Amino acid sequence: MNRGFHAWRHVFKLDPDRSIGDAELERVCLSGTDAVVVGGSTGVTADNTLELLGRIRRYPVDCALEISDPDAVAPGFDWYLVPVVLNAESADWVTRKAQQAVRRYGPLIPWDRLVPEGYIVLNADSAVARLTRPETALGAEDVAAYAELAERLFRFPIVYLEYSGVFGDMDVLRHVRKRLRSARLFYGGGVDGPDRAKEAAQWADTVVVGNAVYRDLERALATVAAVGVRPGPGELPR
Repeated sequence: MNRGFHAWRHVFKLDPDRSIGDAELERVCLSGTDAVVVGGSTGVTADNTLELLGRIRRYPVDCALEISDPDAVAPGFDWYLVPVVLNAESADWVTRKAQQAVRRYGPLIPWDRLVPEGYIVLNADSAVARLTRPETALGAEDVAAYAELAERLFRFPIVYLEYSGVFGDMDVLRHVRKRLRSARLFYGGGVDGPDRAKEAAQWADTVVVGNAVYRDLERALATVAAVGVRPGPGELPR
């Protein structure tokens, strides 16, 4: 289908290191979601990434790889999302990992399908926080400043607020929304059913649902309709 990440309103994120049955995967891929993103913080390998991609490719849905480890990069995805953790304490997750990947893969990189994400990790107890060691004790103004940095200085097309496992502060999400002009605002974390999906969708362009797929598939599937019809340009408040 490949509508492009700029048109995604709802996304399911699947972890190659977690099990999902064929029947459950079929329901996810045919749910009406705009895309399936493959990615995880730990245990992601080229083998399990390719295995999951092959299963998803049976269905007409956009499929993107969110790159967390250069060793786990695999061909065949519509898009390659590159998270740049703006509030990470180490330069590894800002530039060094990406530099190593460029050095390793060089001319093999499909630059026209590579999309940088300005990640802001806000749950200190999450796996992604343990991996990237971000500063998470941030107020709304601090988070909004990171978002503006991503959009206006680095020209990233995506700003991603990642609460990973807990439902985040919607006031912070609203604050970031009002400061962005053109970057697409992704939200992920604790969207465990339709009510929270609807809350996040008030301010986020794209709502990402991950853990709920493995914990309660019925409620996860209900988030697709809860997010609602995709807004046109400028319809979400900024």
